[in-house]
Amino acid sequence: MTKYVLAFRSPKNYTPGGDETMAQWQSFFEGLAGHIVDPGNPVYSRTSVGDCGSDVNPLGGYTVIQTNNIEAAATLAKGCPFLAIGGGVEVGEITELM
Repeated sequence: MTKYVLAFRSPKNYTPGGDETMAQWQSFFEGLAGHIVDPGNPVYSRTSVGDCGSDVNPLGGYTVIQTNNIEAAATLAKGCPFLAIGGGVEVGEITELM
């Protein structure tokens, strides 16, 4: 199996917290349960160095999962609560360097 990083991109004016929000994230992570390598953490402050694109959807957190291919990783990412409120998820294959 291959490892993938899910980089969660929050909507620009997203405010974390609240019972409903926490329940949505808990449900999402329950769906990832058998694939999680590193549950990751949310990101509250950030800065960019170089050209990292616009800050329309800033980095909101990350998780590392393991699955058979990038298509399966992307399918798992479709459950992310950010998608329903204008955010996104970047899915990247992690290449182990020797």
